[in-house]
Amino acid sequence: MNSSLEHQLAASVAFIEARVPRVRRVGLVLGSGLGDFAEGLPERISISTRSIPSYPLSTVDGHKGHLVFASVEGLPVLAFQGRIHFYECGSVDQVLYPIYVAHRLGIQTLIITNAAGGVNRWFQPGDLMAISDLINLTSESCGQHGHSSGLSAGSTLFDPGLMRTLDKAAADAKVPLHHGVYAGMKGPSYETAAEVQMVQRAGGDAVGMSTVLEVQAAVALGMNVAGISCITNHATGISKTRLSHADVTAVGALARDNFERLLLSFFRQLSQQLS
Repeated sequence: MNSSLEHQLAASVAFIEARVPRVRRVGLVLGSGLGDFAEGLPERISISTRSIPSYPLSTVDGHKGHLVFASVEGLPVLAFQGRIHFYECGSVDQVLYPIYVAHRLGIQTLIITNAAGGVNRWFQPGDLMAISDLINLTSESCGQHGHSSGLSAGSTLFDPGLMRTLDKAAADAKVPLHHGVYAGMKGPSYETAAEVQMVQRAGGDAVGMSTVLEVQAAVALGMNVAGISCITNHATGISKTRLSHADVTAVGALARDNFERLLLSFFRQLSQQLS
């Protein structure tokens, strides 16, 4: 990590710590159309990313650009309302900036969510999928930015204990939860039908434009990670309908009830485990 980035991160973290006295242990990245989960939470302190020195700004609808410090089922949580995509900035360090900030604020457990297109033909818009593994089709890597994969032979990016907790939370909340592989592409255009077929043949169940670099960096920094995709549409070639970002955020809103019930159940059990 270069000295300029180090200085920027130090300024961002100092600004945040001066305004939020409590230490947070769990981070939550909220994807397109899913940011409303952070509204109305107890003990809520919201900081606009526009006010944070050096913090990159999201330009995509459905990404509000706030850091929300709150209590979820008694657990102190830092929620990121929105993320920065590679196609917005062309910089891996900018994409990973929220992950670096979370790490420096003491986040040990990170839950990453996204809106994704359904490649698995059994998935329907509004379904939720626990991410079991990733396919990186972005042509970018965290390794060239000072991170190794953080993995040993036979290990996995997603923490097995968190995955079990997520499954139990889904069962307790009576929320159907698939498991599947998320394929990340650069964007900003949606995948072609041929690209979707490629993802299917590679073993992907959902496809989107985020998450893979975030997860890799978080694991390399020593965080325990879980991931959830909200399936907002059938991917191109499976659906006959032309896709739009407005449709993605609209389905995210429709899936909000199940998504929020799953997260609340998950944080309730996590709170019991960490107390």
